[in-house]
Amino acid sequence: MRGDTVPGAWIVLGGVHHLNQTAPRRDDDAVVLVRVLPQEVCVPSTTVIVRWDTLGICPVSALTSTGRPLGTDLVDGSALYPDAIAGSALRALVGEAAAPGLVPLCYLSEHPGGGYHAYAQIRFHHEDACFVRTTREPVGAGPVESLRWLKPTLDEHANLEPRLNNHQRYYRTHFAGTELEYKYNLEQHPNIWASSMELLKALRHGELPDCLPEYRQEFEINAFDNHMYEVLGPEQERGYASFIPMVDGRHLLKRKWFTEDAFARREELFSDIEVAPHEFAQFLRSEHNLRVQALPAFRRVRYDIQCESMRTGHVYGIFFDRCSLLAAPEILLSQCEIEYRRSRSVLDQDKEELLTEMDRIDHWLSRYLAGRSLAKQRTLHSKLSFLREVVAARPDLVPDEE
Repeated sequence: MRGDTVPGAWIVLGGVHHLNQTAPRRDDDAVVLVRVLPQEVCVPSTTVIVRWDTLGICPVSALTSTGRPLGTDLVDGSALYPDAIAGSALRALVGEAAAPGLVPLCYLSEHPGGGYHAYAQIRFHHEDACFVRTTREPVGAGPVESLRWLKPTLDEHANLEPRLNNHQRYYRTHFAGTELEYKYNLEQHPNIWASSMELLKALRHGELPDCLPEYRQEFEINAFDNHMYEVLGPEQERGYASFIPMVDGRHLLKRKWFTEDAFARREELFSDIEVAPHEFAQFLRSEHNLRVQALPAFRRVRYDIQCESMRTGHVYGIFFDRCSLLAAPEILLSQCEIEYRRSRSVLDQDKEELLTEMDRIDHWLSRYLAGRSLAKQRTLHSKLSFLREVVAARPDLVPDEE
């Protein structure tokens, strides 16, 4: 640990060949250490996001990969990478020959017990960069300028190359094939667009500790018709099947297996289903050997906020959802859902920690919704249960059997 009261943190710059292995490492390769205030939410985090324009004035040191000093400077973070190209100060330090290939290699954070945690660069833009931790334990104890951490960090990046060097392959999914989801029935059918924008603003401003909107994937809009069938048998197949139109005229088939509303439900998606709407029921009977009952079709409008934990790399969707029956638009279901989506991590993780964190985020969401009179309590109320209630009250809305 350095003598500073704040643990050291650096953005490490170097030739792009260190990431994509297009050239061998050389003793005279330039390595640039940009000293910054700690950017992670804890030591160690899983994800670190750096915005160049928030770094302020940074001490910068350039060395060769053998530790020979090349120069120092003070550089405004916003001037490091204008247009994602090394700025003039960096060019002066490393030379015009090396500057065009100079990219962020990793983010480095000092561990209190000695050594450094390394985070590989996986996304790099002129506004910001995203890094994911690749070292489970600290590496390279000693002064940062000794570069003892450099070889193990670059070696680990090379070991993980198939995942780190290909866009979004660093994601993994835990509990594959299982949907994990809590729901809230919204009071008085609020304007879900306004509600979504306010919650997204709260995440951007850090109101949910350790979490931010997912890096460059913070919001999605979905609006589509849904044709749902309750699966009555065989017993092991009970649940529902629903058809969602795709842009090319084909359909996505969503299957969920459950006999009662629950937090965890088996789910599977089948894309590119070529079947006409009037053949949906027959398709399920003949192709999937299911006994089904048609339910009222509905229009679903959903606004998806992706919430990413910087601590663990897990991404959770918070969805504001409005369903209205096509045959009776005045009949509505408005909900807010929280669902586990994916994990931005290359390290093995404890699945139980995911569930614990999801509960923590859900408790925050519950307080958030209650404080704005949007929802009173959590529920597991499914679309299937909603449609069952509808047809019990309005049997005339049951579609004719095909």
